[in-house]
Amino acid sequence: MWERVAVDVAVMSVLGLGAYWARALDGKGSMVAALVGLAVVEFGGLYPFLAMLSFVILGVLATRYRFSEKARLGVAQSGNGVRSWGNVLGNGLPAVIFLAVEYLLHLDVFWAASFAAIATANGDTLASELGKVFGRTPRLITTLRPVEPGTNGAISLEGEVFALIGATVVALFALPLTTKMEVMLLAVILGGVIGVNLDSFIGATLEKEGITDNNSTNFLASLLGGFAGAGIFYLLGGV
Repeated sequence: MWERVAVDVAVMSVLGLGAYWARALDGKGSMVAALVGLAVVEFGGLYPFLAMLSFVILGVLATRYRFSEKARLGVAQSGNGVRSWGNVLGNGLPAVIFLAVEYLLHLDVFWAASFAAIATANGDTLASELGKVFGRTPRLITTLRPVEPGTNGAISLEGEVFALIGATVVALFALPLTTKMEVMLLAVILGGVIGVNLDSFIGATLEKEGITDNNSTNFLASLLGGFAGAGIFYLLGGV
């Protein structure tokens, strides 16, 4: 057991350093990411880790895609696209919480919650970073009035498509962990898409009023997306 843990620690350390050298994360972000990755793999095993890794890779690629254009528009990720520990926890901690519960209770419903939380984070990042570029008519989620790209709470048809793609990618990693694959697939995808739109709603309300910031908005949305995924899994007869 301890040998396996030692190997996992070494792998996460290398990945954390890789994220730092690639300027995807700063120093603190890289250390926290290594800890989150370790928790994910210890509580959930290979497939949740691969889902989280896919989120990180796709998120970096989406952030850097046409970055100079987004910078000119004033909607690029702050810090030249380099994220820190708050962003890592905001996106990763909900999945760790759900995985820890699944580790203790061994119920598929918490697999659905875990992957739906990751699907929310992945879908939201793709929708945000790529929606800023491809979204033609962004509208505020609370009023549906046209707004500028990058406005907190802005949604677009293109962004919703990217959210769906991001959630689907993550959902595929959940399938080997359950015998009820169709239910799991639907629960994770829908939970992720719901979570993405809740992120927009929180951004247009609580974040706009200064009650939350970007990181806490991400945390709440991923947590709620996880609960949505679990609820859908339950209602569709997954347990």
